[in-house]
Amino acid sequence: MRIKFTWGVLLLLPTVSLAHSQNHDQTMKHTHTNHLIKENSPYLLQHAHNPVNWYPWGEEALVKAKNENKPILVSIGYAACHWCHVMERESFENEEVAQLMNEFFVCIKVDREERPDIDQIYMDAVQMMTGSGGWPLNCFAMPNGKPFFGGTYFPADNWMNVLNGIQNAWINEQEKVKKVADQLAKGIRENEIITVKAEAEPFAVADLEKAFHLWKQEFDTREGGNNHAPKFPLPNSLQFLLRYYYFTEDQSALSQVRLTLDKMVIGGIYDQVGGGFSRYSVDAIWKVPHFEKMLYDNGQLISLYAEAYQLTKIAEYKQVIQQTLEFVDRELSLPEGGFYSSLDADSEGVEGKFYVWEKAEVDQLLGDQSKLFCEYYGITDRANWEEGNILMIQTDKKTLAGKYEISVTELEKVLEEGRRVLLERRKDRIRPGLDDKSLTSWNALMLKGYVDAYKALGDEKYLNRAIKNAEFIQKYLWKGKAHLHRNYKDGNSKINGFLDDYGFTVEAFVALYQATFNEKWLLKANDLLGHVILHFSDDQSGMFFYTSDEDDALIARKMELLDNVIPSSNSSIAKSLFLVGTYLDKGRYIERSGQMLANVKPRLEKAINYHSNWGQLYFWLANPLIEIVVAGENAMVQKRKIEELFLPNVLISGSKTESSLPLLQNRYVNGQTTFYLCENNICKLPVTKVDDLLKQLSAINTDQ
Repeated sequence: MRIKFTWGVLLLLPTVSLAHSQNHDQTMKHTHTNHLIKENSPYLLQHAHNPVNWYPWGEEALVKAKNENKPILVSIGYAACHWCHVMERESFENEEVAQLMNEFFVCIKVDREERPDIDQIYMDAVQMMTGSGGWPLNCFAMPNGKPFFGGTYFPADNWMNVLNGIQNAWINEQEKVKKVADQLAKGIRENEIITVKAEAEPFAVADLEKAFHLWKQEFDTREGGNNHAPKFPLPNSLQFLLRYYYFTEDQSALSQVRLTLDKMVIGGIYDQVGGGFSRYSVDAIWKVPHFEKMLYDNGQLISLYAEAYQLTKIAEYKQVIQQTLEFVDRELSLPEGGFYSSLDADSEGVEGKFYVWEKAEVDQLLGDQSKLFCEYYGITDRANWEEGNILMIQTDKKTLAGKYEISVTELEKVLEEGRRVLLERRKDRIRPGLDDKSLTSWNALMLKGYVDAYKALGDEKYLNRAIKNAEFIQKYLWKGKAHLHRNYKDGNSKINGFLDDYGFTVEAFVALYQATFNEKWLLKANDLLGHVILHFSDDQSGMFFYTSDEDDALIARKMELLDNVIPSSNSSIAKSLFLVGTYLDKGRYIERSGQMLANVKPRLEKAINYHSNWGQLYFWLANPLIEIVVAGENAMVQKRKIEELFLPNVLISGSKTESSLPLLQNRYVNGQTTFYLCENNICKLPVTKVDDLLKQLSAINTDQ
């Protein structure tokens, strides 16, 4: 839906920017303090001393707007958002601008990471009005919350014009404003209406072929990713391509994954010194990142590289997993066991300053080894970016080692030592800002990343870290039998969980069960699904709303369907229903999962790249699922040979003792470890050696 406006003020639409993040000077003396001072969101607290009389989203602000008949300004951003802070410096810290905002509007600040439900509504509105969106998001709304005008970043002069124009329209053309608001509200409510598929058709992998070839036209076959800038890592899309290759043997799918992963690893988007990935690359060659580091990116990318390593055994992927988890452990980990949300892009007011290097400094630090190190990472006197050298791998190790007449092993030692020295020196720099809140859904993505790393590499410390995080979620974010909160900071968690908090946590707990065979995680996953079905269901379609029926109503109750940088909450719940339904023999879960997929199947077949997580469920429902049971005292040790393989059509379960789980009943034999392989409710003869099990599995896959 696109709303057409007639008043002059609404021609002042901004140029949309997707850039993000910056620090605040903590030493400045504060002349002003507003209502945000009582919040614990780092982003909201960054604005607590603006001269703007900001309110958090809540009854106090909404009642004030209605009582005073003032329009609402909803301003949305997040702590690692660069342009959010540029607009703050230029406008929200400006006394003259703040006077206008305070006089004409009730001003509400929203942390989009804490309240994605609010962000979804006003982002939809801005996209309907302008055709695009981003953050900062600034949206004007009626006192009842219905939006009527908005945009993203406004330079200060434009912002003053907008404020005056909106006020003029509110005083002189309020009926027109109301009409636009009603149109937009209607469009927002209708934006994701799902058509119920009354008769479910069978799912067949062949039906995805056309969708794959349509998407293939957007591949960048030279640099990886999609064929345009900026380039975003899209982990879930690449995981779909791994599965597409597995089930179709289409080499172009695997080639695109490998190309993208390889190019990211050598590029500036990957922190060559400290590990971890930035949010995205502003160019088409993964060179210049937008330097903020987000937990959700790194959690998902760990899972992606782990799966790619299982399939290919490429050594560089293993190194990426190890280095990135070192970064997460070092810089994004709470003592209580949780994970922080993000690191800012800027330090000292300069984007990327913390991460780039001058050649003279590297020479001074590395001495005789600097020439080799600088040649490998492209460090020059001239520098490859305006703020300094962004480290990028410029040559392969074998070629460089030959040039310097040393072995590859010797070269790797030089590079490792150089990275260690630079990382140590970097500790002395002023660090980017840390968003130290913990979000349940993002923690769950990172938890699953640790589990997937354990499966791929077999390092017990990754599994132990995953368990520690699961216990953190249970202790600090889990209330009652199965009620999740969204956020945690400084001992407080106060926002009800949204659908992605439940979906990603269920998936993480199922993965943790698979890695530990501790049934409590599977049973907790089932408890969470029970809560979701009770409080999030749309009984008419079988889908799920993003918000619980326990939450205060907004102007629309959204239903998230599209997979993007983060998978959609509905696709996550659909996968969760299938997994838990299979493990616990809950046919109604599996049936509902299939109904949900059938509902989105027409959309999926037209644009698989925006339904890639749905596509992973599609493969499960289109192919016979293989169930592997490992029962016996050595079950944990014996399953390692299975875990280290990429087997997306296999569901593993097991126990070291007797178990009442449906898949495990009557499978335990005292004194031995036994393997069972079943397909379509038909089981092969049990075997006692894992190699014999793998032969059975190979025979099935060959037949398919």
